[in-house]
Amino acid sequence: MARPLPLANPTSRFERFSVDYDEGETPDQEVQLIEDVSRSIVSENRSPDLPFRFSLNAYRGCLHGCSYCYARPSHEYLGYGAGTDFERVLFYKPRAAELLRETFEKKSWPGELLVLSGNTDAYQPLEAKLGLTRSCLEVCLEYKNPVHIITKSALIERDIDLLEKLNEVAFVGVSVSVTFWDANAARKVEPYAPSPQRRIEAIRRLSERGIPVMVHIAPLIPGLSDVDIIPILEAARAAGARSALSIPLRLPGASRDVFVERLLRDFPERAEKILRRVGEMRSGKMNDPRFFSRFRAEGTYARALATVFDKTKERLGFEEFPEPRTGTFERPRDRRRQLSLF
Repeated sequence: MARPLPLANPTSRFERFSVDYDEGETPDQEVQLIEDVSRSIVSENRSPDLPFRFSLNAYRGCLHGCSYCYARPSHEYLGYGAGTDFERVLFYKPRAAELLRETFEKKSWPGELLVLSGNTDAYQPLEAKLGLTRSCLEVCLEYKNPVHIITKSALIERDIDLLEKLNEVAFVGVSVSVTFWDANAARKVEPYAPSPQRRIEAIRRLSERGIPVMVHIAPLIPGLSDVDIIPILEAARAAGARSALSIPLRLPGASRDVFVERLLRDFPERAEKILRRVGEMRSGKMNDPRFFSRFRAEGTYARALATVFDKTKERLGFEEFPEPRTGTFERPRDRRRQLSLF
């Protein structure tokens, strides 16, 4: 059973007014779904330290409820909090596939790799009912556009048939995030995400069907999940993962408040050590937003962890992730013919 949802919800920095409740009287929060009426679906990344240019997010907010999620502050721009609001006030884009098709029809679309889940998980529990990610993948298959998916959900197995077809005509890569190997620790920090062992099984099933998979130990939380580096890598490699990546914890904005509060609640005896280690990685701060720094850690302890990670990768035979095939994108002929009539 998942732990009860924590009630803390830091006030959005954009709100002029807020309501404070007496201790023990904060109301429970049910899931609220809101249609996102955005007129576009693909975002162009301009960060020089990310390996992709275009991403797609069919959802805003995430039911997985991971306390460390770097995307939490994005909810503040929508007028909501980064805590329980991020986990229970969820936005979805019902026109996702239609908007993606419109993007692909534009002459300016270069046919480059499209990353699903640059912000929130494309296979969070909402996807089981709404199917927005699958509908977007169907459009990618129609146009033979290469795709990379980042997820921590076993729900991706539902779409293996579609991923196989897309991998045959273009390219599909999958990154599966496994932060912990200790299932009890994972349940506290990632309360509504599949267990680490279940994610490894997803890696196995994807790999068996010829879909290249990378395991992400992300975020790597010093003093908490660092002991899990070796067992995660060993399990992922045995399941067929080709590559591995580690990203140190970063806590921008209100993400820090949520993480610290839940850390103090769930790991009170270890919280001080964990926070000290996190600070050591980033010159005493919880986050370094500078390009080329935000995904890296510094300090003696961080270098020791990097050595363990690199040596274990080498021992297990991990390799570089395959480069996406290029030049596969094409607009369906029947669609071009139909459009030419008008």
